[in-house]
Amino acid sequence: MTAAENGRPFTVEPWCVREPALHLEAMGQTESVFALSNGHIGMRGNLDEGEPHAIPGTYLNSLYERRPLPYAEGGYGYPESGQTIINVTNGKLIRLLVDDEPFDLRYGQLRRHERVLDLQAGTLTREVEWVSPADRAIRVRSTRLVSLTQRAIAAICYEVEVLDGPTTLVVQSELVANEQLPQRANGDPRVEAALAEPLVAEQHRSEEAGATLVHQTRQSGLRLAAAMDHEVYGPGSTKMSSEATEDIGRTTVIARIVPGETLRIVKYLSYGWSSRRSLPAVHDQVRAALAAARFTGWEGLLAEQRQYLDDFWITADVEIDGDAELQQAIRLATFHVLQAGARAERRAIGAKGLTGDGYDGHTFWDTETFALPVLSHLAPDAAADALRWRRSILPQAMERAEQLGLAGAAFPWRTIRGHECSGYWPAGTAAFHINADIADAVRRHVAATGDIEFEREVGLELLVQTARLWRSLGHHDAAGEFRIDGVTGPDEYSAIVDNNVYTNLMAQLNLRHAAEVAAKHPRPAARLGVNAEEMASWRDAASSMRIPFDEVLGVHPQAEGFTDHQMWDFEGTPASKYPLLLHYPYFDLYRKQVIKQADLVLAMQLQPDAFTPEQMARNFAYYEAITVRDSSLSAATQAVVAAWTGHLDLAFDYFAEAALVDLGDLAGNTDHGMHIASMAGTWTAVASGFGGMRTDRDGISFAPRLPSALSRISFGLKYQGRSLRVTITPDEVEYRLVSGPPMRLRHHGEPLALADAPVVRDMPAVPMPEPVEQPHGRSPRRRHPG
Repeated sequence: MTAAENGRPFTVEPWCVREPALHLEAMGQTESVFALSNGHIGMRGNLDEGEPHAIPGTYLNSLYERRPLPYAEGGYGYPESGQTIINVTNGKLIRLLVDDEPFDLRYGQLRRHERVLDLQAGTLTREVEWVSPADRAIRVRSTRLVSLTQRAIAAICYEVEVLDGPTTLVVQSELVANEQLPQRANGDPRVEAALAEPLVAEQHRSEEAGATLVHQTRQSGLRLAAAMDHEVYGPGSTKMSSEATEDIGRTTVIARIVPGETLRIVKYLSYGWSSRRSLPAVHDQVRAALAAARFTGWEGLLAEQRQYLDDFWITADVEIDGDAELQQAIRLATFHVLQAGARAERRAIGAKGLTGDGYDGHTFWDTETFALPVLSHLAPDAAADALRWRRSILPQAMERAEQLGLAGAAFPWRTIRGHECSGYWPAGTAAFHINADIADAVRRHVAATGDIEFEREVGLELLVQTARLWRSLGHHDAAGEFRIDGVTGPDEYSAIVDNNVYTNLMAQLNLRHAAEVAAKHPRPAARLGVNAEEMASWRDAASSMRIPFDEVLGVHPQAEGFTDHQMWDFEGTPASKYPLLLHYPYFDLYRKQVIKQADLVLAMQLQPDAFTPEQMARNFAYYEAITVRDSSLSAATQAVVAAWTGHLDLAFDYFAEAALVDLGDLAGNTDHGMHIASMAGTWTAVASGFGGMRTDRDGISFAPRLPSALSRISFGLKYQGRSLRVTITPDEVEYRLVSGPPMRLRHHGEPLALADAPVVRDMPAVPMPEPVEQPHGRSPRRRHPG
C-alpha cells in the first residue's frame, strides 16, 4: 500500500517503515517514528543537515536539568523543582555545501527523497537527489544506527555523488551543544530560562579526525561528554581538518568530485555522562568507547546490529495474516519497546522512551504496567534492569513516604532520577497505585523468568517497602474491612476517591505477595526488619480488603459511590471538545461518570481471578459505555478484556487503535515522541487478548481466540528459560517449544505437555455476547469486516 493510499506519510511494508517522499507537514511525526535508541542514547529522526526540523532531539537516559515548578498556591509536601530531559550535544549534524551552496531541501529542486527505518537491520537510511539553485545535481545516501551492542556508540555512513559535472564538496560534520530549540508550549519564562542553554562548557578538544566536548548541566550538575571521529574515503586530493570551541566540534572535509566518484564519510559518535565521575574520567570513557567502535568498523557495527536483532526477532516477532498495515505496526511497536529499554541498564524507561521530549522525559506507572511485562517475555534482562533502577531510588521513595507521614516507600508519580516531579498533587501525592504496579511488575517478571535470585536480591525489598506503604495508608473500619481512602486510581478523570477497586485489588496482591516472598526468603527479609507479626498484618489487611460492589447494578463501581454520580452528557458533547480535560474543569469531570482511560477494566485485565465471568462481562459493558479514551493507555486494555468477554471484532478495533496510534498519529501528538505504553500494549493485546495468555502460580496458560478479520496470528515469548511459539488459526492452535527443556502449559484449561514435537489443539467456539456500546462519538474506528 502506498503512502497516498493510506493517508499517512508511510508505505505499508512488513519489515520496514518507508517515507517515499518528504512530508514537511508531518516532520514531527516522522522524527519520532524514525527515532533510533538503545535505551542509553536516543536520536530523533532529524535530517542529517539539521534543518528543517520540528524538534531537534538527542537524549541520554536520565540526563536532566532541574527546573522550577510553578504554583499559584503552595502546600505541604509539594515538590519544589521538576526534572526535564534535555537535548544534549547533537552529533547527528552533517552539513554539506555544493560549490558553496548549502544543501537545504527548502531551496533548489528536490528530485527524490526517501527514508527507511529497517526493523531487521536497526538502521535509518536516507537517499536524496537534489539540484542546487546553481543547477548542480547530487545524490546523498546516509545510514544511521544507534548501537544495541556497544552502548555508548552511534554511527553514520554519509555518501555524496555528483551527477552532472566536477563539483567542489565541503562537508562539515559537527557536535553542537545548546542548540536553539522551538519554544515550549507552557510558556513559563522561568522554565524557558532554565532550559534555554542548560549546558556549561568544561572542556573542548579537537583531534586529527574529530573532537570531544565536555559539559555540565547548570542546575543538576551532571557531567556529559560527547566525542566524534571519522573515516574519510575520497579522491587523493581530499582534505580534512578539525576544530573545537566551547559548544561546537567540527570536522571539515573538502573534495573535488567528478561523476562516477563518491565521497564517503563514516562518523563514529560516543556519549557518556555521570553525576560522580571526574572530567578526565568521563572524557576518557567516551574516547575509549570511540576507539572500540573504530576497531569494530562500520561494517562490523552493522553486522553486530543485525545479529542482535536477528536473535531478538526469533522469539519476539508477531506474524499477522489478514492485515498488512497491522503487521507492520506491531513490528514497529515491538521494535520501539525494545529500543526504549535494551541498554538502559539500571536507568528509567520513560513514557516516550528516548524518542522525544513529551512528558519532560518522565517515567510513570506505564513502564511497570505496560512495558515491563512485555520485556520480561521478550528481553528479560532489560526488564530486570528497569526494576533494579526502581530499587536504586528506594531511598528517595522512603524519604517521600516519611514526608507524607507514611511507612515504607512512596514511589513518585512522575520522575527521571527518583524525586517526585508532579506539581499536580491529586496525582503526585495521591496516586499511590504506582507502588502496587511496581510490585506487580516484580511478581510478573519472576513468574516469566523463574529468576529466584532476582526475587531475593532485588524484588524482595521492593515488595516489602511497598507493602509497608499500604499497611500504613489504609485502615480497618468498624466493620473490620480494610479501607484505602483518599487516593487517585489510573483514571485521571476521577481523583481523591475512597476504595478505588483497581488500587485496592493491586494493593491486596502486593500485600499477599510480599508476605509470601518474605516467608520464602526469611534471612534477607529479617535483614529488612520483617518479622512474623508484620507478615501477619499484611495478610490480615489483604484478606479484609474492601472491594466495593453495586448490588443494584450488578457491577463493581470504579470507586466507592462512583455509580451514584451523575452521568456525563455524552450526547451533548461535540467531538471538538475532546479531550475533555482541555475543555472542561476537573471539578466537573471528577463528579460525573466519565472515564478517561481504563481503570476498573484494567483491574480485570491484571487481576482476572478477582472477578467471575459474569461480573467481568457486566463490568466491561458498563464501563465501555462511559470510557472516552482521552488517553492512549486505554485501547490496548480494552482490546484484551473485549477479547476475553467474546467481543472479538471490537477487540480487533481497539488493537488496531493501539497499534496505529503513532503510525497514524491518532492522538495528534506523536511529534513529541512515541507512545511506548501503547506500543507495549499492542503486544499484550495479541498475546494476552487473542492468545489468552496468563501466568499464575500453576504456570502459564492460553485460551486463544481469533478475530474474524484475521486468518492467522503467531507470536513468541520467553518463559523460564524456554522459547515458545503459539500459532492461532480459525480452527486450531499450535504450541511449539522452540528451545529449552520440556514444559507444561494449559490450553483452555486442558493440561498439555510440550517437548520436541508441536502440540495442536482445536479452537473452541466463542459464544456470541450481548452487544456493548461506547459513548456517543467515541467508538473506535471500525476495522473489522463485520
